[in-house]
Amino acid sequence: MMRKQKDIKRIVKEGYAKVAKQGTSCCSSSSCCSSSHTARDISKTIGYSDDEMNTVPDGSNLGLGCGNPVAIASLKEGDVVLDLGSGAGFDAFLAAKKVGQTGRVIGVDMTPEMLDRAKANAKKGGYDNVEFRLGEIEKLPVDDKTIDVIISNCVINLSPDKESVFKESFRVLKPGGRLMVSDLVLVNTLPKIIKESVEAYVGCLAGAIMKNEYLDLINKSGFQDIEVMSQSNYPLEAMSNDVTAQAVENNSRVGRKDLQDVENAVASIKVRAMKPLNSKGGKL
Repeated sequence: MMRKQKDIKRIVKEGYAKVAKQGTSCCSSSSCCSSSHTARDISKTIGYSDDEMNTVPDGSNLGLGCGNPVAIASLKEGDVVLDLGSGAGFDAFLAAKKVGQTGRVIGVDMTPEMLDRAKANAKKGGYDNVEFRLGEIEKLPVDDKTIDVIISNCVINLSPDKESVFKESFRVLKPGGRLMVSDLVLVNTLPKIIKESVEAYVGCLAGAIMKNEYLDLINKSGFQDIEVMSQSNYPLEAMSNDVTAQAVENNSRVGRKDLQDVENAVASIKVRAMKPLNSKGGKL
């Protein structure tokens, strides 16, 4: 039975609040990685350079992503950037350096504990061109047509209402604005026991939808020039050990083949899309 949207949001919020309070990587809280890897290890694997990781405040990189959206965003001086699900601020701080003092970065996150951590990191790092707002990505606390570039890293898949996320993204972008996201999608069907797992949902797995459905939602929201910049399998060892352990505990018939089916089902993609220049982009 499908979980109600409010229940899913509660599950996700509680999971990431725990990560924020602990100040550790996702590995310790049933998120998208294995407990044998540090946040830095994971970030390097998914596309962040040592230089990038060294330039942000300690504690802002919690290893929660599945790609590096800033790397594909082609940010420039003066851009206004919106980071959906900004967490402790890692991508927002990287973006802030690219847009400079004439630009601005807005991070939106629904978890107060993450917001507190991000604000503390911003103060520690002296980022006066970054602000963090409490809100849901399905109903953004951002005005119409005020954003040049939207970035997001392994967050939209967690939303139970992805259609609203893309419609809201379209609303807040300026005509000609860009959507640049890294996310997890499905290329095959997830085993039922994983799909229904609470740990898997917080770990970015059970909320993922089929790739073609994901891209179709972007298209239906009004975006054009939709392009998958890259796609790679998301390896089992990069997923939470708690997810697979929970699956085995709940069903003794779950074996290695079932877990391999999970690995074969999940892909990490980087997607770019444009809001048409002639779009009015008013309220939905």
